[in-house]
Amino acid sequence: MFFHIVLERNMQLHPRHFGPHLRDKLVSKLIKDVEGTCSGRHGFVVAITGVEDIGKGLIREGTGYVTFPVKYQCVVFRPFKGEILEAVVTMVNKMGFFAEAGPVQIFVSNHLIPDDMEFQSGDVPNYTTSDGSVYFFSLVLCLSSVTSKNCGQVMIFKLYLVYLCLSVISLDQNFLDM
Repeated sequence: MFFHIVLERNMQLHPRHFGPHLRDKLVSKLIKDVEGTCSGRHGFVVAITGVEDIGKGLIREGTGYVTFPVKYQCVVFRPFKGEILEAVVTMVNKMGFFAEAGPVQIFVSNHLIPDDMEFQSGDVPNYTTSDGSVYFFSLVLCLSSVTSKNCGQVMIFKLYLVYLCLSVISLDQNFLDM
């Protein structure tokens, strides 16, 4: 799920940033460009923890920009096939619900929710079963079926099995009289 790895990247820097704070400019540009991005191979870059090496710059003809090879350490989030993810539900609607597992946003369609559960709108959207039990989704455990794919800035994976940890309230007469 979370890994601490070393990655490399070529960083371009404009000549106006040359001077005594060149390293600081490169590191701040690296953080701005890399943190929060997604790679199909490595996953989401959560945070850069350190810069190991900044190589010699190579001047690009005609532009004055210099390309620096930078080797850095970072924490990445990468779900794998068959891994169970603990996710926090952020929104429930008639189409299903949205959840977040670290930086990954997950949508679970109502087709994956048991058939005897029906969506009820209101102040607190929920799913109700035929016996009157109300389910407020707060936490889900999702078993991923397909490893992530690089899709611009979005990591996508399919769900084939959902285990629900639900808050259940039985709506009997004693509860309603309170």
